[in-house]
Parts: sequence; structure tokens; C-alpha cells
Amino acid sequence: MSQFAVQGGYVIKSAREILRDHFVIVEGNRIKDIAPALPEGMAEVLGGPCDIVMPGLINTHTHATMTLFRGFADDLPLMTWLNDFIFPAEAKFVNREFVYLGTMLAAWEMTRSGTTAFCDGYFYEDEVGRAAKEVGIRAWLGEGILQFPSPSLKDPERTIDHSRRFISRWLDDDLVRPTVFPHGVYTCTPELLARAYALAEEFDLIYQIHLSESAAEVRQVREQTGMTPVGLLDSLGCLSPRTLAAHCVALDQAEIELLARRGVHVAHNAESNMKLASGIAPVPAMLAAGVNVTIGTDGCASNNNLDMLTEISTVAKRHKISTMDPTALDECTALALMTQNAAKALKLDAGTLEPGKLADIITLDGHAPNLVPVYNPVSHVIYAASGSNVKDVVVNGTVIVRDFESLTVDEENLIRECRKIQERVSRG
Repeated sequence: MSQFAVQGGYVIKSAREILRDHFVIVEGNRIKDIAPALPEGMAEVLGGPCDIVMPGLINTHTHATMTLFRGFADDLPLMTWLNDFIFPAEAKFVNREFVYLGTMLAAWEMTRSGTTAFCDGYFYEDEVGRAAKEVGIRAWLGEGILQFPSPSLKDPERTIDHSRRFISRWLDDDLVRPTVFPHGVYTCTPELLARAYALAEEFDLIYQIHLSESAAEVRQVREQTGMTPVGLLDSLGCLSPRTLAAHCVALDQAEIELLARRGVHVAHNAESNMKLASGIAPVPAMLAAGVNVTIGTDGCASNNNLDMLTEISTVAKRHKISTMDPTALDECTALALMTQNAAKALKLDAGTLEPGKLADIITLDGHAPNLVPVYNPVSHVIYAASGSNVKDVVVNGTVIVRDFESLTVDEENLIRECRKIQERVSRG
């Protein structure tokens, strides 16, 4: 069984527990120990005496393939962006090759910036799984369930069976986990939402869904059903600890308390919500009510990057100004959103550095000018660092980035193939 160590001047075990000058000892795919001295005979050591060692970052909501639509349709409101640009472009260009290459690009970007796990919903998700396996990143994947034809399924009457077959193919994988992904309450009928939830119950899977992303969505659903999106899902029995609700921007206090009572997990996407002017999710109120809030980047067509370190910096500062309270989201709380809270939402035995936990670990370069000096390493992670500071990445005990170099991606070939797709999309 392979062994190696990860050295840090600062080892962030969790948001509120930091060790100075320690080594994280990895054996197989788990953390064996965290020790002040290097074990005798340990030859392989990542990191260094000035580096920050911390749990890998977990992105709980994205659409990885959409890296290939980065910059394609900017500066538009959500429904215009979706209906007039994204949905037509997906219908025209998205196929298996597009999804595979877009995910390879996304997985390269994510791992190079410290993300070790992501939750994704899109089309041709088998190709997302294939790319994730090749790069070596953990993935929770859901084949899009819609009431109309999608790029990967022309007959929407078969959408539940289509997802069931996808789920069956990935149930026993060590890195890729299937989920159930009804796109949203405005793209699925109530019956379809309920059938999708029953599918998630059948296989004991996460039920991920866009929920109350904007006031316009809430108005539309209320006009059609007489209920808000949250109320509709609750009436269908679709709110529970297996539910991972993305966005949750347009909520009232009663809905926040309902999400907390039902044990729903929320994936907050601050930069995407800002760019689409969808609104400001009431994250401090959700946390105060006991909702487990996590962080996602959303897809690159609405962000336009997958850097969780810049995302969390935005999150922490955004809610200070929205509440006019500099204590509204402190650095320790912010760090937990993309580590411990996210691991809880995905039922992943990671999110902290402890003996026995899965070895999903990253290091930040202690010699980077923006990370010197260090009075509080957690403050640096939230307010100073970016993805470019990530030096080493370990997923499931395997080193996939070492000294800033990706070990699992043929970078030049990938860039060349992605540029070919750019030319096709540009020609229309």
C-alpha cells in the first residue's frame, strides 16, 4: 500500500483547528496520521515548510461541460440567457464529444485550482464520468431530467428510464457517484418532479435541482401552480435530507425555516447569481435557521470560471455588504461551506483532515507573494488566495497535481481540441 506525506507550515484540519509545522501521512486512499515529524523512511513528501495544507475543495453545483460556452452569452437576465441563447446552442452543438472535452477542460481547471470533488448536472453524463475518472476527480453526476427533448434524449417520455440506466452504470464506482437531476420546477411537470424523487429514493441517491433561482422563476411557478417553487416541491414530498437545492435566491423566512426543518442542503452560487442579476441568496438567514449551506460555482457560461477560492472570497464579502454587517459571514464559517458542509451534503467521508478520513488534500504555495506574511491561514484561504496558489492536489490518496503541474491531463492536446469546438460554435 502506497504511503507519502504532505508537509505544511500550517495544517488546516478544519475551519477552527490549525496545526503548525505538521505532516499529513497518507496510506492508500486514507489519512493515516497527522504528525509533527516525518516518519522514518518516508521518501515521498509533497508541500513544504511554509505551505498551507487543507482539505480539498468541494463544488456542490456546476455544469462542467459548459466550459465550452465560457463567454458565449454574457450580460443577460437568466430567462433570456437560457431560452434565447443557452438552450438553442445546446440543442445545436452538444453531443458526446462536446461533453467529454468540456468536462476534461473543467476537470483540469477545477483540480488545478484545488477542487477535489464536484456535483454536476447535464447531458451525456456518462461522458462526464469518463472525463472525471481520467483526470482523477470525484464527481456526483445527474443526467438532466426535463419535460421536453434534450441533447441526449429526444423522447422526454423516457427521461426517468434514461436516468435509471445511467444510475445503474455508475452505482459501484469509487470516484463517480450518480444522482437524480430534475432540472427545475419550471422545466419539469409536478408529476415528473415526483417521479424523479421516487427514483432517488429507490437507489438512495441525492436529488439535485435548481430551486427559486430568481424572482421571475417564483412568479412563473406561482402563476402556473398557485405555489412557490419551494411550496410545490414540499407538496410533492420532494424536500428532505437527500435534496440538494441550487441557488435558493428568492426565499421568504417561512421557506427558509421549511428548508431547515426538512433537512435540505443548499448550493449557493454567488458569482453566477450576481452576473445574471438573479439576486442575493439569504445565506446568513439560512445559516441562522440551521440550513446546511454549501458553495457551487455554477457553469462557466454564467460565472465564468470554476475557481472555488475566488468564489468563496466573493461569498464572504457579498453577504457582509448585503447585511451591512462585517461579522455576517466570518472566515471560519466561509471555509466550512466549501469543505465540511459540502462533504455533509454529498455524504462524503472527507471535508476535514483527520486520521481515517479519505485523503482529499490540497496545498497552497507559502512562497506566493499574496500569501505572505501569515497571521491567520484561514483568512488567507478566504480573502487572499486564488486557484493559482494551489500547488499540490491529492484525491482519494492519488497525487493528480504536483508542484503546479497536472499529472493526468494532456494539456496541449486538450487545448487544441477545445479550440476546434470553439471554431464550430463561432461559425454557428
